[in-house]
Amino acid sequence: MDLDWLDDVLVLLEEGNMTRAARRRNITQPAFSRRIRGFEDWLGTDILDRGSNSVAISPALSTNEAEIRALIARIRDLRSRISRFDPDGQTVTIAAQHAPIFSTFPDMALHARRALPAITFRLRAANLSDCVSLFLRGDAGLLLCYESTGATPLPFGDSIKRALWGVDYLIPVVGGQLRYAVTGDGDVPRDTPAIVYPQTSYFGQVLGRAEKPFGTPDFCANPTCESAFSSGIRELVLKGIGVGWLPFSMAHREIESGALVSLANRLGKLPLDIALYADAQDRVAVSLLDVWSARTAASRRLQGTA
Repeated sequence: MDLDWLDDVLVLLEEGNMTRAARRRNITQPAFSRRIRGFEDWLGTDILDRGSNSVAISPALSTNEAEIRALIARIRDLRSRISRFDPDGQTVTIAAQHAPIFSTFPDMALHARRALPAITFRLRAANLSDCVSLFLRGDAGLLLCYESTGATPLPFGDSIKRALWGVDYLIPVVGGQLRYAVTGDGDVPRDTPAIVYPQTSYFGQVLGRAEKPFGTPDFCANPTCESAFSSGIRELVLKGIGVGWLPFSMAHREIESGALVSLANRLGKLPLDIALYADAQDRVAVSLLDVWSARTAASRRLQGTA
């Protein structure tokens, strides 16, 4: 099978039209049609309903669009791993939420490379449900995610090992001109604009359960923007667009410099475990998990003797 066929199919799904799809693929419409025919011959079934005056895309194709995209990613990943294989090197694929990639993974990577100098990382960023799917499907040997402290860990079986990197906190912060709206007791008016998380996002669920002001549309009097992308929320808060809840590890430098003001003393903070899951059959992933969990254990021992 020609991998270009799958790319053709995705463009066709996106455009919904043979002529526009052919234009995007920089080939003529008849040539594009022949390539689609080649894919159908390989598949053993039609993906187009060719009428006398129209062409319709089979629902079976659109229903499986996500799987087609995943298959393309896996094939390209396999091709890259084979072509760049280094018997002395070790590569691990990590499925991770966007927030911990930005806030905690750089320190994790530095620590890992001190213990495993040849290690290289392949990061797959997604929301939590997609990260879990990537991990369970075998597309990643490690899963990195936030979990509410005290909550039940993800329900994996004995074939999956779990460890913690540390604890973070969701805190409310404000920046830009809105810093001057902070009152003497460290609060802001409840009608202050806010950048909120969608109810369906992970941070939105955490903040919604805690009924935190400015966290989600349900608990905000003046939501000016809604986003599940915490690093984007950070930039909006820095510009003074609104109050926003961020992981402390993502905001602590700006709090120290005064670019952001924490409202945690008045509105509270929510602890988050930085959790790691590894496939017990993946030797490299387990080695990394052991390195990171040993660092966490050592840090806790030091805190206990301080």
